[in-house]
Amino acid sequence: MSEPQQVDVVVVGLGVAGEEVAGRLGQAGLDVVGVERRLVGGECPYWGCVPSKMMIRAANALAEGRRIDGLAGTADVRPDWTPVARRIRDEATADWSDTTAVDRLTGKGVRVLHGTARLTGPARVDVDGQEFTARRGVVVATGTVPVVPPIDGLAGTPYWTNKEAIEVTDLPESLVVLGGGAIGLELAQVFARFGVGVTIVEPGERLLAREEPESSALAARALGDDGVRIRLGSRAERIEHRDDTFAVHLSQGGPESGQRLLVATGRRSDLGGLGLDTVGLDPAARHLPVDERMRVADGLWAVGDVAGHGAFTHLAMYQADVAVRDILHQGGPAAEYRAVPRVTFTDPEIGAVGLTESQARQQGIDVRTAVTDVAESSRGWIHGPGNDGFIKLVADADRGVLVGATSAGPTGGEVLGALAVAVHGEVPLTSLRHMIYAYPTVHRAIQSAVQQLT
Repeated sequence: MSEPQQVDVVVVGLGVAGEEVAGRLGQAGLDVVGVERRLVGGECPYWGCVPSKMMIRAANALAEGRRIDGLAGTADVRPDWTPVARRIRDEATADWSDTTAVDRLTGKGVRVLHGTARLTGPARVDVDGQEFTARRGVVVATGTVPVVPPIDGLAGTPYWTNKEAIEVTDLPESLVVLGGGAIGLELAQVFARFGVGVTIVEPGERLLAREEPESSALAARALGDDGVRIRLGSRAERIEHRDDTFAVHLSQGGPESGQRLLVATGRRSDLGGLGLDTVGLDPAARHLPVDERMRVADGLWAVGDVAGHGAFTHLAMYQADVAVRDILHQGGPAAEYRAVPRVTFTDPEIGAVGLTESQARQQGIDVRTAVTDVAESSRGWIHGPGNDGFIKLVADADRGVLVGATSAGPTGGEVLGALAVAVHGEVPLTSLRHMIYAYPTVHRAIQSAVQQLT
């Protein structure tokens, strides 16, 4: 066997976080090797954030067209999936080619390898028979894969995950969605607005179980308005597939059937083949344990989904920055997670940051909350059809600051920005009350909520 090649850094996984790390280290003059099994860029640009939001934009345009009657005249809205599929293929994914992403990295001085990487010891990586020793270390950024539950009869059927749903060119007549989280809800609403008969099966008692109960109720109401059937508190126990139809047998009530089945029951890290045992780590772990500098051990960092702090592109980019600064000995702030924002891009959008009311109470915080109705705000009233939403604030009464907030409405994700700043910066409630809010805006509803707290 030939001697291992000496490099400065090996980045294993070139999704959003890994690409950011590799590119910045390459630009800094380090000798960097980046390894990716699939497409450089990862889930987000090909099967996640970017194409799904194109789908959502199209579906929302249909919904807005249907709101014209009674607001601005009359409209005849006829859905057509063809331009949506074409835009995803041609504009977003280049027909699922990563040539542009590879060129972008190589232009920054990174050597890109398509292959399977495995740790063979501290700072040592094997890539399909090529051995590398990293002088500064290794960064693991291998992301997550869809969770496919062990439901009797599911294996071997042509079920969808988010990948198949994003790549679809011809819509089915009907669809059953397993899972009431963000991915399931977003895709369910898109397909329903394009005329697909959609049913969501969620074993829990509410949708978006990790968010506020008010968010769950809003999502259920919005999806119901789009004709989506929702089965709560019932688990899929057995799947049958025959004659191009899925039958989903449930723990409670009768079965649900659909031409297609979308499994959207979460995501998980896949660490089994990384060789973690060679560096003293558990290959069966759910994620890699990291410190505030994204270090797993000396010469080993982990960033993105695999670090276990949330599967969000913006969080991956944030962690990538922390790791890059640590590798380059640049200092700066350590990773801190009290104000992680997240948005479910349904219509209305449901954005949240920090703690929910329940989470805050579980931490022993003296909680005060306030809720305002977006539809009752001046901008909400002006907006008219499609104005459903709310602002909810979760305050620490002892310290007089927000520890969490939810912004739901037609611009919920955008309004969330102001609340994220407030939570992150621990802005005093008195300052939030007495600042100037532009009129008429949706974010002015924040002031109405703050006034209830001060």
